[in-house]
Amino acid sequence: MGGSIAVLRYAYLGPAGTFTEAALRQVAAPDEAVYLPQTDVGSAIAAVRAGAADRAVVAIESTVEGGVTATLDSLAAGSPLVIVGEVLVPVQFTLVAPAGVGLADVRRIAAHPHAWVQCRRWLAAHLPDVVHVPATSNTAPAALLAEASGDPAAVRALAFDAALVPPAAVATYGLEPLAERVADNPSALTRFVVVGPPGPVPAATGADKTTLVVHLPDNEAGALLAMLEQFAVRGVNLSRIESRPIGDALGRYSFSIDAEGHVTDERVGEVLMGLHRRCPYVRFLGSYPRADAVAPLVHVGTSDQDFVEARAWLDRLRGGDPA
Repeated sequence: MGGSIAVLRYAYLGPAGTFTEAALRQVAAPDEAVYLPQTDVGSAIAAVRAGAADRAVVAIESTVEGGVTATLDSLAAGSPLVIVGEVLVPVQFTLVAPAGVGLADVRRIAAHPHAWVQCRRWLAAHLPDVVHVPATSNTAPAALLAEASGDPAAVRALAFDAALVPPAAVATYGLEPLAERVADNPSALTRFVVVGPPGPVPAATGADKTTLVVHLPDNEAGALLAMLEQFAVRGVNLSRIESRPIGDALGRYSFSIDAEGHVTDERVGEVLMGLHRRCPYVRFLGSYPRADAVAPLVHVGTSDQDFVEARAWLDRLRGGDPA
């Protein structure tokens, strides 16, 4: 009698209709997994650490705001977790409001802080005096609007007149749009990562990323340059590098890094060994396939074969063979 296939549990920023859910649907369809909506990114990651979820899908970077600090900081500390995959989601927003509310009536808009930033030029042009009411997720105000629908007293009790929500939330919650595609950048993307407990590293595909957290030695001139040289001299390009405060004293920073390549690549392995020698703290956050499948440029002298041949040449010298 065959064993059943385990269904993975995915924690993500909810409720339904968020961009994070759109990312999760690229990873596993609703009938193939258990979706566990969470109130924030930290809770999604904590669910994996506590064993309440097998994976978490969380935003880590956007083309508008850069790194998502809540994700970067959660992964940099605490019990080890690793990234096993990534997906990209286009980001646009729709302005919605209760029935009977027109654009001229809007004075307060509920929006997640990232949504507000990505729509601020449109808002300045069309609603210059509007006030931002922060929301815990992109769809939290949509759920409140849906609950209040048809009840004038409940609508009046809302802390906002309209909300910025993902386009998918309009149908999910049965809302009416006031304006569509209000984001300032029509090409905006958010990168999401799939996070899980440490385990076997996904096999190299030839188009991979390796994510690291690195601390620099204290009060050492040239420490940042020395850290970056570990990548440069081995031909490993960085697709993202951001500093984050360590938190124990002013002026102490760690670096969150995405490097092009896989931990099994010779050049990436040499980088990790160099960082381990030079830096007091190096956290490996996984090697995984790139969502865009773009292969890195491998410079002359930095291919796996180049490293293998150089190591064999050194072994011959050490063995007394001058050739």
